Amino acid sequence: MRTTLNLSEALAAEAKRRAASEGRTLTSLIEEALRDRLARSETPAAAQPLPTFGDPSTSRFLVDIDDRDALWEALDEGHGR
Repeated sequence: MRTTLNLSEALAAEAKRRAASEGRTLTSLIEEALRDRLARSETPAAAQPLPTFGDPSTSRFLVDIDDRDALWEALDEGHGR
């Protein structure tokens, strides 16, 4: 399949140099890089918990951003609604 890619001049030049130094075509270099990237994205990293800050025993409240209702309530309170 033929397609057109818009690459920055610097990236295209570096890719061409790398392909030439490895004795291969630019197409084969790009295909390999794309295959590698797509293979890595098939197994996404486990979601990391977000850090929490503050002290619930103080007047500063904490909000569980996974709790949509609590999040909207905190946002509404912060805007004087």
